[in-house]
Amino acid sequence: MKLMPDFSNLNRRKLVWASFTAIAVVFLGTLPFYYDVHNGQLGIFFFTVFIYGIVGQGWNLVAGYTGQISLGQNAFFGLGAFTTALLWVYGVTHTGYWFDPVLIILSGVTPIILAVIVGLPLLSRLRGDYFSFGTLGMGMIVSVLFLNGGDLTGGSEGKLLIKYMPEGVAFNLRTHYWVAFLAAVFATAVVYFMTTSRVGLALKAIREDEVSAASHGVNVLKYKIIAFAVAASLAGIAGSIYTYYLLHPMPMNVFAQNWLFIPILMVVLGGTGTMLGPWLGALVIYAIAWYGDKFFAGWHPVILGVIIILVMRFLPSGIVGLGDKATGLSRRGSAGRG
Repeated sequence: MKLMPDFSNLNRRKLVWASFTAIAVVFLGTLPFYYDVHNGQLGIFFFTVFIYGIVGQGWNLVAGYTGQISLGQNAFFGLGAFTTALLWVYGVTHTGYWFDPVLIILSGVTPIILAVIVGLPLLSRLRGDYFSFGTLGMGMIVSVLFLNGGDLTGGSEGKLLIKYMPEGVAFNLRTHYWVAFLAAVFATAVVYFMTTSRVGLALKAIREDEVSAASHGVNVLKYKIIAFAVAASLAGIAGSIYTYYLLHPMPMNVFAQNWLFIPILMVVLGGTGTMLGPWLGALVIYAIAWYGDKFFAGWHPVILGVIIILVMRFLPSGIVGLGDKATGLSRRGSAGRG
């Protein structure tokens, strides 16, 4: 009889996932060197996966690691998108070149301001479903303000931003791919270092039991706002990069509900509270949407819905949980044969 935890099995799982991550990063990082991402389908496919994955990674930090279900990510995404668009159109930074790092950084900072303003009253007084509906209401308010923005945003179609595309710049999806890939790596690194530090311990303690965490000296409101603000910033950065792809962002597009619910579905399918879950879920769900629309036009939402129901019924820990089970079964099988 074993009285000690099976650390060898835990190390095996970490090694498997670390190897999988390294292979994926090398493959995606070198893809433009041997594949024409500008003209090939994989270019726009992975670019979109990166954008959704960044938003999902931020939501995962709030929901998966802190236990707070936020329903306002689309507001932060749209705010980041319009921060980039409006600052460029009105020449605030006086730069005007592609993927201006100043604009991208500002597009990540603006949602932080909103997250702190909204998070202080919501996170200090609301929990559970009440907090979720509070963030949903915040998202609806921000969306309506931009949809009816008039002279500032050009209404739901953003007509005043038609001049947004700069003259003399050639559109090249290869550049978009690189920037989105680097942003995806950055988002994952931020969440990784946060969740493996003392901040991560505090977030997980809050997720398990707020009262117990507070009794042990954890400033619950402080860490909740930190997670909420970081998630908002990541969504804003994703919105900024997506604006460079759209060239003419419209409130009806960048504040759409798909920037809220699809990242949530991706995280749940991949594995909530895990580092790779958002990316695995993003790959699977967008692959179904991408290829399902081509081969089963109009039916891919049904296929996706069935898959999600099956996963929630038989694999509540997501695809990452399936990988962990496979690793554990493989080891037990080899031990049994021995």
